[in-house]
Amino acid sequence: MNIAKVLDAKGLACPMPVVRARKTIKEMEAGEVLEIQTTDKGSVADLSAWAKSGGHEMIDQKEEAGVFTFWIKKG
Repeated sequence: MNIAKVLDAKGLACPMPVVRARKTIKEMEAGEVLEIQTTDKGSVADLSAWAKSGGHEMIDQKEEAGVFTFWIKKG
């Protein structure tokens, strides 16, 4: 997977991970992949819903040692 940008949103509470993701993905080209790292459990549902509503594709997500990582392809 070719990651275009990495967004470190660890330590931020809802809705900031989504706010930062929206701002970052606007600077990217269609088809590029954004990796987002968060520690907020709510971001699992929030980022999935945001990606879907924005026409982006949630490629994958994982949780490891309390850090949630998401890979979203810009639509």
